Amino acid sequence: MPILTINNVLAGGVLLRAGMLFYGLWQDAHMNVKYTDIDYSVFTDAARSVWNGGSPYERSTYRYTPLLAWLLTPNIWLHPTFGKWLFVLCDCIVGYLIIRILRERKLSEQTAAAYSMLWLLNPQVATISTRGSAEATVCATVMAAFYAFQRKHVIWGAIWFGISVHLKIYPIIYALPMLIVLDRATFSSIPKPSLSLWGKIRYEATKQRLMFFLVSGSVFVGLNIVFYIVYGREFLDETYIYHISRKDHRHNYSMWFLPIYLKFFSPASITMGLLSFLPQALVVTVLGFAFGKDLYFATFLQTFAFVAFNKVCTAQYFMWYICLLPVIWPYNTLRLVPDTLLLIAVWFGSQALYLQQAYRLEFLGENTFNLLWAAGAIIFTANIWILYKLINSQRVVPLFKSTVDHKKTS
Repeated sequence: MPILTINNVLAGGVLLRAGMLFYGLWQDAHMNVKYTDIDYSVFTDAARSVWNGGSPYERSTYRYTPLLAWLLTPNIWLHPTFGKWLFVLCDCIVGYLIIRILRERKLSEQTAAAYSMLWLLNPQVATISTRGSAEATVCATVMAAFYAFQRKHVIWGAIWFGISVHLKIYPIIYALPMLIVLDRATFSSIPKPSLSLWGKIRYEATKQRLMFFLVSGSVFVGLNIVFYIVYGREFLDETYIYHISRKDHRHNYSMWFLPIYLKFFSPASITMGLLSFLPQALVVTVLGFAFGKDLYFATFLQTFAFVAFNKVCTAQYFMWYICLLPVIWPYNTLRLVPDTLLLIAVWFGSQALYLQQAYRLEFLGENTFNLLWAAGAIIFTANIWILYKLINSQRVVPLFKSTVDHKKTS
């Protein structure tokens, strides 16, 4: 009887997360260094506020949608670990959707199980969700949207996409490749005629694209209207506007950290924060256009670049693109030895160099700010090199085969 099966990998992922969650409870009770992420305390305090009839933004540093606080109200009336179990559930749903996506792309059960291990049996991923980070909720809605698109369920895909953008604004970058995928050739066998400019615009404005725009926009705007009515301008300021003008004085993987830190109380820091969006937006847009037909590879590249260029970068953000790695890796031509192992070594090694300097700053009290910035620059350079290697070694596989091409070959 084969060991590498979908059921075994799913069971292993559940057991891994349950074990780490229970270990985290023990560490929180017996050690000075806590396992639970500070964000989980923020979520719980916000949930307590809304449960008592107040605003989640009564808790300072809560910069998320009120929807998350409401989802975690069972932390107050049921059990304080409810939210962690919810995040673990979302984490496992992502793993299940990865398997469904791979199976829909005609990969064997054993192959799908093997690649899903990159998420389900990844201790870094499991650590983030069991510590109480909410990133898995966003990943689950994003993957649900992509899976619905893959099955040509445009309305469901649009609904999940609208929810994902409401939860965290970054998935908005996926709109470009998603719109590219929904071209007329995907749903119609009529070849593209020679048209005037207005005729071409009408040809490209397909029913599916309009449906996606209207449904996803309605879900996103509808949720925002509801929470704006309840919580007012504070909801918009804390959930969205804050992240545009955000200035983070705490060190993080981004090489923008030190310049913003040194100018933190100067208007120049706001300018630097806004300028950081320009190269980020340009690269993300170009990648979306260039690889848009291959929805999974395009969105992986976009997310990887978005995180690399972002003015704030933490380990939780890595989950945004790791969830896409298992569905693109079957089509990569890099050899395991030495190519893939070299990529892994560079990715982890650059972070280890940074963490060494962060340890010296936080625990030994040494002034390592310049070295932290240099380590951040090394991380950025390493990520750009990894992006380059992945693009050069990937076999681009469009999500859909054009019905026009299919008609020609049949």
